[in-house]
Amino acid sequence: MARYGMLINTKKCVGCYACRVACQMVNGLESDEAFIKFDEMEQGAYPNVYAEVVPVQCMHCEDAPCEAVCPTHATYTTDSGVVLVDEERCIGCKYCMAACPYGARIQIKKTGVIEKCRFCWYEGEPGNPPRCVGTCISGARLFGDLDDPQSEICQEIARTNAQPLAGDLTTAKIYYVR
Repeated sequence: MARYGMLINTKKCVGCYACRVACQMVNGLESDEAFIKFDEMEQGAYPNVYAEVVPVQCMHCEDAPCEAVCPTHATYTTDSGVVLVDEERCIGCKYCMAACPYGARIQIKKTGVIEKCRFCWYEGEPGNPPRCVGTCISGARLFGDLDDPQSEICQEIARTNAQPLAGDLTTAKIYYVR
């Protein structure tokens, strides 16, 4: 069974928001609803200072804190490690929003359901690639099987020494080149 993950290379990201817009479109989100947010982090030292654009979304954590607190078990993890929300079971209590260390969950205005990135999971499989990966104009995103050492994503994680955004916080399945 595959264990899916993503690599985001912030050195390639130009902050164009194409990934966010594509995600909003495929998920039918309003313009002020988004599963991807952008943080800008100042890097370097004077006079060589620059703003690094860091796209942040659900990290699909192993032992996801959002899953542990869900009273209805609407949040669950698939066999392939993708954290999903069963919209029929979600009561909109927001416990998962409070538990998420990345602030990656939003409440959908139309339904009241708490949602998040699901790697474009439809009909039992993730998008291959998810829309944000296929739309990225700079090739900053890769998606694939983290358990296949021959996969492009594993090769690139090893080559670039990519790490989770907050390595000591969770066991995230989204890796960053920074």
